[in-house]
Amino acid sequence: MIQPPSDTELEILKVFWRDGAASAREIQASLPGGLDWTASTTRTVLERMRAKGLISRRSVHGLAVYEAARGKADILGGLLRRVMRQVLEVEGPLPASAFAGSQILSPDELAQLETMLNAEEEPGA
Repeated sequence: MIQPPSDTELEILKVFWRDGAASAREIQASLPGGLDWTASTTRTVLERMRAKGLISRRSVHGLAVYEAARGKADILGGLLRRVMRQVLEVEGPLPASAFAGSQILSPDELAQLETMLNAEEEPGA
């Protein structure tokens, strides 16, 4: 089971989802202004995200390049499902249509999100 991302990790995942694979330096340059990190901090966070299964790393001409290991719908679906079921105690089908105005989800990703939200619960999840 993949550990859910922190708020900061979600910001980094949004960069990958928007821009695709990138080096640590490229990620650092793309981070929101409030995350004024050193290069070593960025690499540390990326490696922690990799250990959590959120991103993968490969070498391209000797340069470490990272990319999202899971799609938006998968990650966001897990987070939203947890909040809806465990925190808000919502029962019954969960509509993804509430997120139709999202600027980061395509219509196909919204359909995937709806499937994820309403999939059978895994034991212990």
